[in-house]
Amino acid sequence: MVKLVTRTLILCLFWQFSHAQVSQECGNAIPICSNTPINGGTNGFGVDDFNGASSSGCLEQTLSGSIESNSAWYRFRTAASGQLGFNIGHNSNEDWDFALYRASDCNMLGEPIRCNFFDNSENKSFIGVGVDPTGDEDSVHYEDWLQVNAGEDYYLLINNFSNVNSGFSIQFTGNIWITNPNDALDCSIINNLLGPPIAACENDPVVLDVATSGAMSYEWYSDTGSGFQLISGATSSTYSVPYSAQYRVVVTTGMETIISDVQVGFTPTPTTATMADTVYCHVPNIVFDLGTKDAEALGSQDSNDFMVSYHSSQADANLGINPLQKQYEKSPGPETIYVRTTSLANPDCYDASQNFVLDAIETPEITFDEEAVICESLGFVEIGETMPNPAFTYLWSTGEQSPSIMVSEEGEYTLTITNTSSNSSCEVTSTIAVSMSTLPSIADVAIDIQDLRTNNMVTIITEGNSANLEYRMDDGAYQSNNVFEGVTPGNHRVYLRDIYGCGEVEDNIVVVGFLTSFSPNGDVLNESWQIEGLSELNSPIVTIYDRYGKLIKQMTEFDSGWDGSFNGKPLPSTDYWFKLSYIDDDGVRVNAKYLQSHFSLVR
Repeated sequence: MVKLVTRTLILCLFWQFSHAQVSQECGNAIPICSNTPINGGTNGFGVDDFNGASSSGCLEQTLSGSIESNSAWYRFRTAASGQLGFNIGHNSNEDWDFALYRASDCNMLGEPIRCNFFDNSENKSFIGVGVDPTGDEDSVHYEDWLQVNAGEDYYLLINNFSNVNSGFSIQFTGNIWITNPNDALDCSIINNLLGPPIAACENDPVVLDVATSGAMSYEWYSDTGSGFQLISGATSSTYSVPYSAQYRVVVTTGMETIISDVQVGFTPTPTTATMADTVYCHVPNIVFDLGTKDAEALGSQDSNDFMVSYHSSQADANLGINPLQKQYEKSPGPETIYVRTTSLANPDCYDASQNFVLDAIETPEITFDEEAVICESLGFVEIGETMPNPAFTYLWSTGEQSPSIMVSEEGEYTLTITNTSSNSSCEVTSTIAVSMSTLPSIADVAIDIQDLRTNNMVTIITEGNSANLEYRMDDGAYQSNNVFEGVTPGNHRVYLRDIYGCGEVEDNIVVVGFLTSFSPNGDVLNESWQIEGLSELNSPIVTIYDRYGKLIKQMTEFDSGWDGSFNGKPLPSTDYWFKLSYIDDDGVRVNAKYLQSHFSLVR
């Protein structure tokens, strides 16, 4: 009779095992209040929980003709308020979807408040709510965090679109687990004697306790894939779990026989390898890739099973919070980085025992000009760093070891600046081109008279290289162009300077107009020669000479011009020269410079 009862119980419990591990029906959703271990996967969907609907939120009908294809239903209730999320971990070659409903009745699910139906063409290992634990902040398989209040009921549908699948695990996340680590979810919804599925870390003590009032006997069974087997010698109300399996207890009382199942999964705890300190040269805006240290932390462990994160404090590493960006931008100097290696299957399984020093050695910056000019009048120039860093060393191509040097010859001079720390050096090299600059000089001034009012153009012509010169007229601003437009008639002062400060010259010019030829032949056209614009000058005098220097005519601003005669006699056709003088601002009579001082008489 006992064998018959035992066999019957085992048949019943096999059904309960498959049902309890993954429920295909919303009405029989598995109640959970903590992380779940990896289950055996899903196969089919049983009854259509959506009654033939074509969609529910983002979920649409699959090849099965229903929204579900290979489904698993879970339910949970919040016991605290805060930020809540979850990761659904699975093999990267499988396609999983989910929908989360805020509801307390399967017949009144409504629309999902979070839903994801993206295909897994990127071969991701997680979908869920919150943030992908691998650090992919842009993953399309993650929906926004939930802000929950205590006492809210939720149903979670997890559906496999791949048809062939190897199972999944659920990992709860969010700040609610920091503020309420032991009571974020309400475990009172679970009426199973053994409680919810247990996700534990390798070597963690897991003790199943089913102490029952009036119990007469306890029998424990385990199933690792070949069916439940009686555990010899396990007859007390507690059982210390040694390995991952589905466990069952049969409790016999004077009134009834109680049967309860629970899944226990142990996840290997990673070990972070000893980390070597890292030194690199720092320049502004440089980013250090912390991901390059992952392989060192993992050692021979598989990166598909574990992830590595980096933190600025041991407390953050222990809690797994505030990870540093893998593309890490830090200030110069040493910093201790704390390393956490975490199981992707169960984030509670981690090792945060290792750290390393990340030393960013400041690379010297070039703050001085890489071009210098020796002013001809001075004969030398100082080049290099005039505000040196005492921690740096300096070496010139000349052999000198000072931050700056004096040079008196043109050429190229190379300076290497080095910063040494932690037995490592960062250096920068700069080549300074030194040239000679001569005192600027005005060679000529070209005056293009347009109308002797305001539309006249003056061009300053210089000697030598004009590339390093600037020009100014009167009280105007300096300009790089040597042409001035819109110049009014009269006396003007022009300035010429070297942009390197090697000198400045200035001079007066006179803007007036005159004919380059005239023909006093009685035809009314060009009968006399005169200078236009004399009225803009102080006491101007024009003197005209022949080619031999003989004075022919002297005029003022009040004369009407010269008619081409001398003592009443016409002079022959030839060239004649003139000078223009005036009283300058200092009261001195001076001759106007840069005028084309000859013209032609044509008969």
